[in-house]
Amino acid sequence: MRKNTSKPLRILVTGASSGIGYDAAAELARMGHTVFAAARRVALMEPLKEFGVTPVALDVTSEDSLKACLEVVGDLDVLVNNAGYGYFGPIETVPMEDARRQVEVNLFGLARLCQMVLPGMRAKGSGRIVNIGSVAGKAAMHFGGWYNVSKFAVEAFSDALRMEMKPFGVKVVLIEPGPIKTSWGDIAADHLAACTAGTAYEAAGAREAATMHKAYSLRVLSAPSVVTRCIVKAAVARRPRTRYRPGIGASHIVFWHALLPDRWWDAMNRQLASPGVAKFAQKL
Repeated sequence: MRKNTSKPLRILVTGASSGIGYDAAAELARMGHTVFAAARRVALMEPLKEFGVTPVALDVTSEDSLKACLEVVGDLDVLVNNAGYGYFGPIETVPMEDARRQVEVNLFGLARLCQMVLPGMRAKGSGRIVNIGSVAGKAAMHFGGWYNVSKFAVEAFSDALRMEMKPFGVKVVLIEPGPIKTSWGDIAADHLAACTAGTAYEAAGAREAATMHKAYSLRVLSAPSVVTRCIVKAAVARRPRTRYRPGIGASHIVFWHALLPDRWWDAMNRQLASPGVAKFAQKL
């Protein structure tokens, strides 16, 4: 991407220790912006320093950590809420502690950070909140229950916040990626396999976990850079869209979910855990 020629912005990107967040922090810094990359694993962000990025420790579930992070970054022009993860497993067997943590990280951590930066943005009459959602916030996935809950909530949160911030000049943008080639799929698959072991869902869980591992290794998947391009547009465009859907199949997933009868969609999702699909995936 070409170097930015407009006024440099002060930007915080959360969840920047790998994947989309890491790529976005590097690109925004290359464009000449002042970028802070935040995550729990600070050591993984050290290479970002060569782009001029400042790594900052952040646990979005800790009030003290949020305050300490914002003391370092100061007044912000753009907040990119990218921190999050996927915990897959049957609703029956996922421990409630893990379910609560999924929503705590993916929704409440994001929401609290917004609450903390919005007063400064309102005061100056400008700013951007860029929330990284997912097509999983539009279409439920087999064994993705609690992850879907968290991402559906981010959809509603972003819509509500966009309306509330309109009078104050603060823009809210939601990015809904489809499957992206990062470690996310492997982490979610490992959670699924562990959560179904020794339960009535073990066979189906193991098959779908294997399919997910294989799917997220395919070269056809979109690279994190496709999401980065949308983050850049959301951060610097004079009139950004309210939503972006980057990644292979993102728009198609939303389209077919809206078009197909519920039972058809359910059946199509369950097929991912069928022996035939699992065997086919292993041959790819």
